[in-house]
Amino acid sequence: MKFSISRDALLKPLNLVAGVVERRQTLPVLSNVMLVLEGSQLSLTGTDLEVELVGRVPVDEAGIDGEVTVPARKLVDICKSLPEGSDIAFSVEESKATVRSGRSRFTLSTLPAREFPSVEEGIGTQQFSLKQGQLKRLIDRTSFAMAQQDVRYYLNGMLLEIRQEQLRVVATDGHRLAMCTFPEALSGQQDTQVILPRKGVLELARLLLAENEEIGITLGSNHLRATTGEFTFTSKLVDGKFPDYERVLPRSAEKVVVGARLDLRQAFTRTAILSNEKYRGVRLKLSEDSLDIVANNPEQETAEEQVPVEYRGDGLEIGFNVSYLLDVLGVLSGETVKLSLSDPNSSALLEEAEDGDSLYVVMPMRL
Repeated sequence: MKFSISRDALLKPLNLVAGVVERRQTLPVLSNVMLVLEGSQLSLTGTDLEVELVGRVPVDEAGIDGEVTVPARKLVDICKSLPEGSDIAFSVEESKATVRSGRSRFTLSTLPAREFPSVEEGIGTQQFSLKQGQLKRLIDRTSFAMAQQDVRYYLNGMLLEIRQEQLRVVATDGHRLAMCTFPEALSGQQDTQVILPRKGVLELARLLLAENEEIGITLGSNHLRATTGEFTFTSKLVDGKFPDYERVLPRSAEKVVVGARLDLRQAFTRTAILSNEKYRGVRLKLSEDSLDIVANNPEQETAEEQVPVEYRGDGLEIGFNVSYLLDVLGVLSGETVKLSLSDPNSSALLEEAEDGDSLYVVMPMRL
C-alpha cells in the first residue's frame, strides 16, 4: 500500500474518525484507524462497535491499493505536529507503516485490516434526506436534555420519530423534556420510532459542518446511517421503548407569562450564583406584570431579581432547578419567550412566543 497526500487534506477526516475511537479498548484493533486505498480515493474508518465513521478523501498521488490499520491517536498526533502545507508519503511494508514528510520519518506498527470489525450491513427500511444545518438544529435544540447514565437506558439517547410524515426529535432525562419538530413534511415515509444512543448523537452533531449540503439518513431495525459525500456514519440504535412523551406535555396551563428572553436569561444567571450548589433551586414569584426570582443557599446568602413580564392573573410561587431553565433559554432564539404554568406542583412549558418549532417541559422543585 502506498500513496501521498497533503497533511491538511488528511487531517480533517482523520480528526473526525479518530474522535469515534475510544482510548481504552478491550480489543487492540479498536484503538486503530483502518486505511483503505482504492484508486485515488482513501477511506478512513474508526469504530467502537457502537458507532462507526468512514471518512473519504482523494489522494494527491495514487500508488498501490491496499488496506491496513494503524494506531489512531499516534497518526493524528504525527499529522498535527507536521508543518501546515506539508505533504505526507505513506507506505506499508512487512507489517510496518512508514509516514514520511520532509526530513521527518515515522514507523508505526500495524494490525491486519481483516481483524477490523465492521458494523453489519443491515438493509435500511426507510430513507430520507435533509440539509446538514437542519439536522444540526434538531440535535442542538434537544440533545442537552438527554440523560447521561440513567438506569432507564432508553433515556440515554434521543428519540427520532416520524409520524404522519413529520420528523420530530425528543430527549428527556425524567426532569425535563426537549422536543423539536422539522417544519417540512417527509413525503412517503412510514410512521417509525428509533432511539439513537447518546454517543451516536454527539458524534453525528460533530460531523454536521456544511450547513447547506444534503445528508441522507437511512433507518434500519438496529442501525441508523447518515451519508454525505465526505463521510458515512453508522450507529447502533438503543433497543428499548421510549416513554410516551405526549403525556408529559402540560395541557391546562392557564397562567401564561411572556418575557424578554435575554433579560430572563441574565436574571437567572445572576440568581444562580447564590443558589444551593447541589440542588440549584430558585423560587419564582409571579404577580401582575412582574416576575421575582429568588435564590438562597445554606450559608444564608440571598439573590433577588425582578423582571418585568406580560402577565395577568393570580399570583403564583413555584420552584425550579435554575440550570434546566438556563439550558432552555440558551437554545431558544427570538426576542421573547412564553412560559405556561398552572400550579406549584405542575410542570412548566417553555417555548418561543412567536411561532416556534420547539417545546420544552421542566418539572418543578419543592423548595
